[in-house]
Amino acid sequence: MTFDRRSLLTLPLAAGLALPAFARSGAQFTAAQPRATDVPMWPPAERFALWPGIPPGAPNPLPVPQPRMPRYPDGYRDFQMRGVVRPEVGVFRPARPDGRAVLIVPGGGYSITSLRNEGIDVARVLNGFGITAFVLSYRLPGEGWADRADVPLADAQRAMRLIRANARAYGIRAEKLGVLGFSAGGHLAGSVTVLHEFKAYRPVDASDRHSARPAWAGLMYAVSNMDPGRSHGGSRANLLGPDPQPAVQARYAIDRQLKAGDPPLFLVHTEDDNTVPVANSVDTLAAARRAGIPAEAHFLQHGGHGFGTRLSPRSPGSLWPQLFDRWMGELVAG
Repeated sequence: MTFDRRSLLTLPLAAGLALPAFARSGAQFTAAQPRATDVPMWPPAERFALWPGIPPGAPNPLPVPQPRMPRYPDGYRDFQMRGVVRPEVGVFRPARPDGRAVLIVPGGGYSITSLRNEGIDVARVLNGFGITAFVLSYRLPGEGWADRADVPLADAQRAMRLIRANARAYGIRAEKLGVLGFSAGGHLAGSVTVLHEFKAYRPVDASDRHSARPAWAGLMYAVSNMDPGRSHGGSRANLLGPDPQPAVQARYAIDRQLKAGDPPLFLVHTEDDNTVPVANSVDTLAAARRAGIPAEAHFLQHGGHGFGTRLSPRSPGSLWPQLFDRWMGELVAG
């Protein structure tokens, strides 16, 4: 079956979506929602470093860590980070783990990482479904690291391998580890999905014998490519630099790197996203169909960009965590 952009954009949020069917999981979602006045600190109590000492390819001088807590118009306080020198993963455990796990990759245009809005808050919501969540604080490519474009991918690959190497300690099943990324973090999640075998760094220890391949990938209003005029301009400039090599630009075109056998995809995007055009997810879905990759896509009429788990309960898009949970459940059951 073939798809064009117009037909894809007319797809409903979810065929047959009925509110009563989500009553149970909806209650979990509401209970897990943090208050706008809560300002969690990073790093969390349980965490692990990705690299022994300073990561490879470090600049001299090193970047200076710069946390910040911007206030949104509705009073919400995010926790954002730049200048990451020692990337790490925060661990968020559910009260009743079911063996599933997700590496959460916050966005920020590859210039900051939105660790609360697209990290901590998402982890708390997923915990309500029994999912163990790992939030990635990764290095930013424009801060002087060697091989800049590969630096975020190296951190994501290393995180996936370390989680799998310690799956028993975290109470998860290694084969049930997926990835969930937002905006530029969605591009990074897509990168580790299609480039999990790419050698983004030299092996460090026995953990690197494990696979970096996610069992599934959730791409939330994600950047899909690095093409001028099609990509998000800031993400492209920050990842590739001012004069990118064509081979590197092609490497990070997620929608053109998808191939048969890649992990299943879950896509969410709004038509009124003025930051990352919805065409990015439309192109990804069309590419997945061509490659025969299972994919579920939800295109919303309203919601803008960067909403994380903060859409109004009146919005159909606020149900995306429940949809993601059930979609993963179907994959595991199948």
